[in-house]
Amino acid sequence: MRSLRLTFLLLGFAVFSHAEPLSGTLPLDSDESDFSPRIMAGAHELVERLIEEAESTPPSLLAPQQEREDANQRSREALRQKLGVVDKRLAPRIEIVSESALSFEGKLQGIPVAEGPGFTVYPVRWEVLPGFTAEGLYIEPEPVGGLTRDAPGLVYLPDASDTPEDVIGLTAKLPASQQTALRFASAGFRILIPAPLDREIYSSEPEDHRLARSQQSHREWIYRQAFQMGRHPLGYEIQAALAGADWLRDQRTSSVTVAGYGEGGRAALYAAAIDSSVDHAFVSGAFASRQKAWSEPIDRNLFRLLPEHGDAEVAALIAPRPLLIEHTRFPEVTDRKGELTTPPFPEVESEFRRIGNAIGGLSAPPSFLLHEANGEARGDFPAVAAFLQTIGVERELSRVPPVALLIDQRQGFDPAIRRQRIFSGMQRHVQSLVDRSTQTREEFFFFSAEPDLRPGPWSVEKRHDTLDPANFIEAAKSKRIQFSQDILGTFDEPLSELSPRSRKIKETEHYVAYDVLLDVCPEMEAWGTLLLPKDQKDGEKRPVVVCQHGRNGIPRDTIDAGKPAYNDFAARLAEEGFITFSPFNLYRGEDEYRWLDRKANLIGGTLFTFITASHSQILTWLKSRPEVDPTRIGFYGLSYGGETAMRVPAVLEDYSFVICSGDFNHWTRKVADPDFPNGFMKSIEWEMPYWNMGNTFDYGEMAGLIFPRPFFVERGHHDGVSVDRWVAFEYARVRRLYALFGIPKKTGITYFRGGHSIDGEESFSFLREYLRFP
Repeated sequence: MRSLRLTFLLLGFAVFSHAEPLSGTLPLDSDESDFSPRIMAGAHELVERLIEEAESTPPSLLAPQQEREDANQRSREALRQKLGVVDKRLAPRIEIVSESALSFEGKLQGIPVAEGPGFTVYPVRWEVLPGFTAEGLYIEPEPVGGLTRDAPGLVYLPDASDTPEDVIGLTAKLPASQQTALRFASAGFRILIPAPLDREIYSSEPEDHRLARSQQSHREWIYRQAFQMGRHPLGYEIQAALAGADWLRDQRTSSVTVAGYGEGGRAALYAAAIDSSVDHAFVSGAFASRQKAWSEPIDRNLFRLLPEHGDAEVAALIAPRPLLIEHTRFPEVTDRKGELTTPPFPEVESEFRRIGNAIGGLSAPPSFLLHEANGEARGDFPAVAAFLQTIGVERELSRVPPVALLIDQRQGFDPAIRRQRIFSGMQRHVQSLVDRSTQTREEFFFFSAEPDLRPGPWSVEKRHDTLDPANFIEAAKSKRIQFSQDILGTFDEPLSELSPRSRKIKETEHYVAYDVLLDVCPEMEAWGTLLLPKDQKDGEKRPVVVCQHGRNGIPRDTIDAGKPAYNDFAARLAEEGFITFSPFNLYRGEDEYRWLDRKANLIGGTLFTFITASHSQILTWLKSRPEVDPTRIGFYGLSYGGETAMRVPAVLEDYSFVICSGDFNHWTRKVADPDFPNGFMKSIEWEMPYWNMGNTFDYGEMAGLIFPRPFFVERGHHDGVSVDRWVAFEYARVRRLYALFGIPKKTGITYFRGGHSIDGEESFSFLREYLRFP
């Protein structure tokens, strides 16, 4: 029987493939039954064009000096925010990692791990942020004549695949030509080398199959939770470097350089750019155009990096301080949800030349040097010699790489144990942010919008007062803009004329179904299926329910595909007399839409940038239809469609009614808490973290943007997207909001015995009441 039904369904769609269009639309002449591939391709074309067109506006040399300095300071602050370097660091204090180590009066005493020609190596650690402690090696030059001399200081940041021991020559992993820290140590530098967060695949004991399937590196594991909380693994490494630089300044140090290779090179570039107290920077194997940054490993993803902070613009923030850029082979990284390869030198030269434009001049400042290394060398003689001359350090330097036969005196030292401590420290700091995130968000959203919502020693009478919603609604407008621009993301791209095209695809005794295509942007269209009830009278205007499918779905899934999760809810509503419209959303094709999100992140967009633009066009078209009451257009979505229900109507106020099914959650923990049941930390869905969302908007705050419109939650007890207690926790915040403003009946929740599906009982009743139909 099911086969006969499916055959009839397919024949029904085929019969009407070139049938008459809906009135007021052009014919949709196409043999395609599924428009999702062409819409996805168009979205990729759109974002790739916008990336290519992204250009920063350089400062004018005619502008007053103070105006240019102010612009640079604003740019530094914006870059700090993008990197998550926003927490106040602890007071700088280095201690040697040794049971017998002492630290007093700024001097280190303890057992060294090695001694080289003219220097001593100590294992050290230093607190950076509450819960996060950096570790690595410290190289102290030998005193001259028994006196500790003033020495140039250096914080050297290795690549994620290397250890401090590798770059100083305590292991045989790197050839002498790549032991950059050893060359600087031989030149008499006082050096601090933080150990990096590595790229190895994260695993757990006992083995977690969801985690194993997600194939996350240690860097990605920290990235996922940190990104949601406005922090970043790169930001933590920058904080560790700057904490080290702070400490070096307290020693007898004539100047401080931040240097690095690969991942460490990127951290060094950013650290010098955001902290003007860094005297110089040495960047190796890292400087390049950022136009293709979206294709690099996921843990490098930075939100809205372009157009303001390409590498040329970042380097410009270092001027006029000395900067040496050494082009050598980049770390080769594959299979990390992106790849890292070495750009050809002409591309690096081109980006270097752009520095002149970024500072409003014709060329890079004379204190900037670009050097192409010999082969795969790092910190080779010409680069280091030129750098020392530029920063005014007079040291004898060997043309051949120094060879120091260093022997690690530690017995049984395992760098993996140190890496685990660093990894755990970063996670500990992120999770402290997660733990206090509800309070952070309420202070950001509710209390700033309506002070009377703040808990406190109110009188009994005050606690029972009904508040006037007018002030809250007005104050929420700025939060809506912030949510739209800073969380979902927007593009500075005008929407196209609608140019609606349609074709009839099915007819039943209750409704007629039409496929509809609308233009969104030159490259991209919106697609959906409209069901018009047959019993609607001429001139009658009826409410519309926009019925949104979930992940990997298409419009027909909500109508007659027979999928138990949807229970054909769009068709059921049409049979009751509602007009329904089932849009296609772009979360189809697994990693295809995740890469779309990655590309969009580079210029301040997300997957929902495209989705919101499509829904804006859909609403404009629906409101223009003669059959539609434009004041009664509701939204009802399941799963990823429920996620859409929380986000799109929060921005688009023409949605007058919202039902979130199979998705409502304590979203911050769902995304960023490793222990949350079926959370995204261990899933394949690496697009779920949204920059700093955990500190600004969870579902309670999104519902605050939907307020005072009717809002309903549909929750199956056995739905694995969450657990009842966390759903109840977050929904209680919504209920309180509506109750305090005297409209508790305009929100509701139903728990039903079922799973990840549309129930359609209490939710339909709620819908009928507030859409006033029939």
